[in-house]
Amino acid sequence: MIDKVRPKKNLGQHFLTDLSVAERIADTVDACPDIPVLEVGPGMGVMTQYILKKDREFKVVEIDRESVEYLTSHFPSLVGNILGEDFLRMDLTKIFDDRQFVLTGNYPYDISSQIFFKMLDNKDLIPCCTGMIQREVAQRMAAAPGNKQYGILSVLIQAWYNVEYCFTVSEGVFNPPPKVKSAVIIMRRNEVTDLGCDEKLFKRVVKTVFGQRRKMLRVSMKQLFSGAQMPPAEFFAQDIMTKRPEQLSIADFVGLTNMVASAIENNEQC
Repeated sequence: MIDKVRPKKNLGQHFLTDLSVAERIADTVDACPDIPVLEVGPGMGVMTQYILKKDREFKVVEIDRESVEYLTSHFPSLVGNILGEDFLRMDLTKIFDDRQFVLTGNYPYDISSQIFFKMLDNKDLIPCCTGMIQREVAQRMAAAPGNKQYGILSVLIQAWYNVEYCFTVSEGVFNPPPKVKSAVIIMRRNEVTDLGCDEKLFKRVVKTVFGQRRKMLRVSMKQLFSGAQMPPAEFFAQDIMTKRPEQLSIADFVGLTNMVASAIENNEQC
């Protein structure tokens, strides 16, 4: 029986050692009761032990073989529910037979954004996502328009989820201690079922204008069009074009996306 898992730098492992913090994070899954829970990267099960007490259908996904061995030997009730796979490569519809579930975990800092983009790709399957991430990322996710931390992640996530910044976690409760503070968040699906625009183009518009976040839209938006497709000057003379991306609400971005779609359509008809 393996007694302890060595944190591995290549997997971005920082094991939480404070049991009271672990229990508080585990309790965030109650934001969406009565549905299964999937924990990403349980490590040595510091959060897992508290989720198991909730008497809910529960699985964990862990890519580290040493951690899988530890979990198997220390949590017999988990046997059969430990998925030794890479979360980013998994088909999430197969985990709970296409049923909705809560996604939670002490997420590796270096792939947390990728995890949340995968969540967005499976948003109808994941009504709640909770857990701990780097504080800076949590602040960006929860930022409102006009805030300097408001950016791509803020817009793409808030288009579909309400984000709650719960509490900050200091570096000293991890082994090894990370170089930054952490934060616990809860994301709950909002009532939006249709953005009201082309979703793929919406993402492209958001990423394009935040790529030049210090510039007015009338400058950054030109990257969305090739020379032959460039709309007339009137398109860039509209009031919204004098704004910078951090000033726009989700609704503004939806409207902007429809303006771009209309301009592209008009060009194609010419």
